[in-house]
Amino acid sequence: MSKAITFSAYGTPEVLRLSEVTPPVPGPGQVRIRVRAASVNPLDMKIRSGLLAGAVPARFPVIPGLDAAGVVDAVGEGAPSNVGDEVLGVTVGGSYSEYALLDRPVAKPEALSWEVAASLVTVGTTAFRVLGQLDVHEGQTLLVHGAAGSVGTIAVQLAVARGITVIGTAGEHDIARVTALGATAVRYGDHWLERVQAAAPRGVDVVFDASGAGVLPESVALTGDSSRVITIADMSAAQHGVRFSAGGSGAEEPLPELVRLAASGALTLPVWRTYPLDEAAVAHADLEAHRNRGKAVLLP
Repeated sequence: MSKAITFSAYGTPEVLRLSEVTPPVPGPGQVRIRVRAASVNPLDMKIRSGLLAGAVPARFPVIPGLDAAGVVDAVGEGAPSNVGDEVLGVTVGGSYSEYALLDRPVAKPEALSWEVAASLVTVGTTAFRVLGQLDVHEGQTLLVHGAAGSVGTIAVQLAVARGITVIGTAGEHDIARVTALGATAVRYGDHWLERVQAAAPRGVDVVFDASGAGVLPESVALTGDSSRVITIADMSAAQHGVRFSAGGSGAEEPLPELVRLAASGALTLPVWRTYPLDEAAVAHADLEAHRNRGKAVLLP
């Protein structure tokens, strides 16, 4: 037996329990890892609370979590990795556990910490995906709402590296950090639209909303076209004719490239705090209270 976090009913963070479970067995093409780090994502909390029960119905008990990094300790037939390999990826059946399964493991470079390796998966591929969906190019201007969040942080860095002018909205305490990423930082709050217009006198071509802070109507007005705005966080997107980007793989798999950039230091992702596995409920509560300034990571 091994330990994992589970929940058997929707609810507040207190529904998360440390449980004894049977370690999963890898199927064809899969690997099992001894988890060294598991990322805590906002999606985990939406699933736990029942907010997404209509779209992602739970089969209780649930082991939450998407992303993990660890050491391969068992392989299925035709698996792409070997026992002892250090890998990361999206788990099958949950990541808040001592053991987890990966369908598409990506090698973890030695230069990449376990915490960043686990943290990079969903937020990195989300940022990469949305920039592709926006079809934003060198010389254009991109507005990123929530530029200090994990997805926003990566989106800003990827866009700046591609020669895109980036305006990033953020809280007052994050202005310096967003500026250091290469964006023009603009403070959140009342009259943010006027501040963005002043920062981008030639206009904004596209908008990436990673905040869900009710900014879609003004963002559509700013670009003049709802097709130039994408959100990953505002459930009212359809009311404004805005695309809600909720996953799906494209023709290009970005994770190996994101890993390479992070290992080389060309891409940074702050880790705010780590927690032992049995404090998963504390991690959820911290994120729901917006205490974090970077990624929260479980260390089983």
